[in-house]
Amino acid sequence: MFNKVLIANRGEIAIRIMRACRELGIKTVAVYSAADKDSPHVQFADEAVFLGDAAPGESYLNVDKLVRAALDSQADAVHPGYGFLSENASFAAAVESAGLTFIGPSADSIRAMGDKAEAKILMKKAGVPTVPGFEGLDSLDDFKNAAKEIGYPVLVKAAAGGGGKGMRIVHEESGLSEAIELAKREAQNAFGDSRLLIEKYLAEAHHIEIQVFGDKHGNLVHLFERECSVQRRHQKIIEESPSSLLSPELRAKMGEAAVNAAMAVGYYNAGTVEFIFDPRPSTFDLQPSFYFLEMNTRLQVEHPVTELVAGLDLVQWQIRIAAGEKFPFAQSDFHQHGHAIECRVYAEDPAAGFLPSTGKLLQFIPPHGPGIRVDSGFTAGSEVTHFYDPLLAKLIVHAENRDAAIQRMQTALRDFIVHGVATNIDFMRAVLETEDFRQGKVSTRWVEKNMESGSLLPNLQKRSDVHALIAAALADVVFVSGKAQPAVSNETDPFSPWKQTNNYRI
Repeated sequence: MFNKVLIANRGEIAIRIMRACRELGIKTVAVYSAADKDSPHVQFADEAVFLGDAAPGESYLNVDKLVRAALDSQADAVHPGYGFLSENASFAAAVESAGLTFIGPSADSIRAMGDKAEAKILMKKAGVPTVPGFEGLDSLDDFKNAAKEIGYPVLVKAAAGGGGKGMRIVHEESGLSEAIELAKREAQNAFGDSRLLIEKYLAEAHHIEIQVFGDKHGNLVHLFERECSVQRRHQKIIEESPSSLLSPELRAKMGEAAVNAAMAVGYYNAGTVEFIFDPRPSTFDLQPSFYFLEMNTRLQVEHPVTELVAGLDLVQWQIRIAAGEKFPFAQSDFHQHGHAIECRVYAEDPAAGFLPSTGKLLQFIPPHGPGIRVDSGFTAGSEVTHFYDPLLAKLIVHAENRDAAIQRMQTALRDFIVHGVATNIDFMRAVLETEDFRQGKVSTRWVEKNMESGSLLPNLQKRSDVHALIAAALADVVFVSGKAQPAVSNETDPFSPWKQTNNYRI
């Protein structure tokens, strides 16, 4: 087992990895930028190394600085977390070349799945269902002919990278040229690679992913699915497991396809195979009705959902497998227990088009109770900056069935107090209250359509006005004789933080 691990990341995922290391008796090394010098992940580690300025290129995306930090701190291994360099094959190779262990898959596997065009070709050869489309197109005429063959609407997207960047939906030929230019420019800026591919766009599809896990000794299993269709700008907001749409037979088929996809690239450690799933009769007369989208060669943001239903600490096993241990479980050893839901709490304003919100967290009081888990890299007084992703916390609940899990999540969201920045907490409560979500009918475009129609906005606006007043009051608390003044006693809002903090402002 390793003696010391450097975590090449920040925030909640850095703390999550540090907790796993502590339980395994491993010392941890944090890295931080100028913007993160007071961040909780720095305090939580056994030691910390300063990287540089706040800009990611000077800190969390700087391969040379990260490898040097690991060597100087005498770490044995590096865990990349998610985001930043977690799916960068060159970083994985640099870590290994320095005589350290990369806690993740091989650089070759990352490289093979990192190129969407090449990955799709590889999946076709492995017999994994793929979305109808074309790769390796050059001219506008090539794209036009491809779009005509598969039929509009189509999706033009970057061949490299992910996260919704370099992606455009095209509904008719007149918009194809502009979409290609915009997608190319965005892909080049984000990934340094302007290559594109084109696919059939499934407007009412669901996003379902399968967690896979394997060791370096040839053992590979899947750990069931996560339903991830509640999205905005191709970014997930709410994830759950099991999916209410999958039958046991379809779940087994998707799991088998995911394992085949991972085996095709000699995969080990944690990974996720993402599928587009169309619950309607197949438009293309293809069976089954799910299609390979991409593979994330890293730990997912939503991994706690799988941990709760599968009963496995994924991060600990990532570390143990990287250290050479065998994965002692077979597929038959795993069963889904209960139902888990994760809500991503972001510092953003849904009523303003999900515009990120920055500032100091005047109040940050996560909920607690049976079946409630909160993974966060923030505390009261933390500063939310514009340099990094605005994820404040991951709120995860587990219950005996889906209805109970939804109710538990609603209660937990209501009890989650954040002031100083705008958040999407009330937005997620509004989503959970809809009949579509209750019936599992939320597709990947559901949020977009309901926000455009304004059906979710009235309640959000009302609540945001109340929160603005509360934040203003918190920023100007008056103390008398060292004690905070009591709040107004006739507060009418049943979810007022004044009532939840014993009628005192602080």
